[in-house]
Amino acid sequence: MEDVQEQQSPSLGQDGENEIVIENAASVHAEPPQDANGPPKVNTKAEILHDKVKKQIIKEGHGPIPSKYSTCFLHYRAWTESTQHKFEDTWDEQRPLEMILGKEKKEMTGLAIGVSSMKAGERALLHVGWELGYGKEGNFSFPNVPPSADILYEVELIGFDETKEGKARGDMTVEERIGAADRRKMDGNALFKEEKLEEAMQQYEMAIAYMGDDFMFQLFGKYRDMALAVKNPCHLNMAASLIKLKRYEEAIGQCTVVLAEDENNVKALFRRAKARAELGQTDAAREDFLKARKFAPQDKAIARELRLLAEHDKAVYQKQKEIYKGIFGPTPEPKPKQTNWLIRIWQWLLSLFYSLFRREKQKAE
Repeated sequence: MEDVQEQQSPSLGQDGENEIVIENAASVHAEPPQDANGPPKVNTKAEILHDKVKKQIIKEGHGPIPSKYSTCFLHYRAWTESTQHKFEDTWDEQRPLEMILGKEKKEMTGLAIGVSSMKAGERALLHVGWELGYGKEGNFSFPNVPPSADILYEVELIGFDETKEGKARGDMTVEERIGAADRRKMDGNALFKEEKLEEAMQQYEMAIAYMGDDFMFQLFGKYRDMALAVKNPCHLNMAASLIKLKRYEEAIGQCTVVLAEDENNVKALFRRAKARAELGQTDAAREDFLKARKFAPQDKAIARELRLLAEHDKAVYQKQKEIYKGIFGPTPEPKPKQTNWLIRIWQWLLSLFYSLFRREKQKAE
């Protein structure tokens, strides 16, 4: 497994095989899928995939489309078309769906038809008739779908595995799942080197999908260590990619997942601090940098970031000082007291009369 290194100090960038280093790297702009109170408005031409399934592409994908029995990993949101009621969202749950084409649940037949036409990384809006959804009866448990409801799906195909026998994650051994995840991570690292960040993140997300919470909960001892040795670097590499894409909130989330397992992970602390600093959360960023420095006291990158934070705080203080100075104005200089010459003459005359009076009194005595 190969590490991608870009101008990084030793303690953060040369511990070997698993994690990508991204400090001082160029930025690439991209946007995560949005949910603005309903299905996305799409103006692209609708493609007829089936009498009851239409597709409109939101974002183009890359590579081939999956074949029958491919294991597909996807995110989706689902709304009833008539009421615009959202009844499912895997992005909110942060858990992609695994679907084996040709072995999908009956209520997901329309979704599977749409997915089978998509390329990795493609995002699309699917219009699915009720006949290929939850049917005439609907569904009154979870998810709650009314009878005869046409469905809108916003779908993103993360990627797929071409597996002839259609072997699901649940049918794999522990070693097979960890091995599949590790291969995805390596593919992601190769894509990252080529600056194909969105594609790299798809590979990392697929790797993480092999090691969901239900799977990790069952692991102990060496198997858990093996899984974490693949899973945590994927989260860190996701964070690295998201920072380059300026999606700082998501980067913080990926680092926090790692810190839940390893609270002293220096790379997770460092990258979370970087993302927090970019969002202006300077106090939280400083806290993470200081904790990272505790475990890597000689690291120059951490020292540099702390110095930059201190300079930022100083600049903010000076700016605030100038603002308040402008509001209240400069401190007034004390005015010199004006001399009243009439009083001075009067005091001189009194002093003169007093001196003459004392002299005459002394003579009389």
